[in-house]
Amino acid sequence: MTQVSIIVPLYNEEDNVRPLSEDLTQALDKLNYPFELIFVDDGSSDGTRAKLSEIASELGDHVSVVELQRNFGQTAAMQAGIDQARGDVLVTLDGDLQNDPADIPAMAQRLIDEELDLLVGWRKDRKDNYLLRKVPSKIANYLISKMSGVQLNDYGCSLKVYRAEVIHAVRIYGEMHRFIPAWMATHTATSRIKEQVVNHRARQFGYSKYGLSRTYRVLLDLLSVYFFMSFMSRPAHFFGRIGIILGAIGGLILGYLMVIKIFVGDDIGGRPLLLAGVLLIIMSIQFFCTGILGEFMTRTYYEATDKKPYAIRERYSSQASSWK
Repeated sequence: MTQVSIIVPLYNEEDNVRPLSEDLTQALDKLNYPFELIFVDDGSSDGTRAKLSEIASELGDHVSVVELQRNFGQTAAMQAGIDQARGDVLVTLDGDLQNDPADIPAMAQRLIDEELDLLVGWRKDRKDNYLLRKVPSKIANYLISKMSGVQLNDYGCSLKVYRAEVIHAVRIYGEMHRFIPAWMATHTATSRIKEQVVNHRARQFGYSKYGLSRTYRVLLDLLSVYFFMSFMSRPAHFFGRIGIILGAIGGLILGYLMVIKIFVGDDIGGRPLLLAGVLLIIMSIQFFCTGILGEFMTRTYYEATDKKPYAIRERYSSQASSWK
């Protein structure tokens, strides 16, 4: 029977723990499957840890608390919860009460019924500051959708439902939690990634841990996601492409100067264009060499970790071990 794991990372959310647990209890009573509830305390410096301990002792053995040694960030806390989860279906949501636990039963059921691998919440009526939160979010969602090929309206919503076997194949680092749909697209078809409109509530207690300062980090992470999604198993294509462009430009420059020198007789030794052409050729060679080294590192990674550059969903055969 399908089992569901609900993962909630928290950092300094002391005032939200009690109402959050009450909302979760009420919502999960409507869930048609056995479930476990995992709270991840991301090194909180307030009373969050003590409140979580109280809640766990009150609710029973299906509730567990994972305490991290220090504040590692939301992505690491989410990964810690995913690593501890035992369910076939995993659910993540924020601990600030802005995600509504009442949406969980319907989302989990839809994922199972439609055989999806990921169902993402869409905060269509978002209760956040327009300039500081909504505008940067819209820009980020547009850029991520264009670069990843996964068309979603809300990448940043933490309320997501996953098929465990697929999300366990994905490792998230740094601040990559907002790119989970893009990462999962490297392990499953985009047709198995959908979104669903969910309720979004204004923050009642505490304060947001995010602001405009994360914009540049999102852009840098976006470049990393693009590289790993497109060139993880073929880095020579990425660096080689740049090398070809630089080499072609450098070659044209040097060819032009050679024509000037031979047929016109002009002195080219003091021309800045000569230095530019030589530098472009050197840079081209460096990019080619980087691509070759990247290929060696990729092959070493796959062979050393026994990972495959593909993912098998299921194998069909009446007699899988037979030969003809």
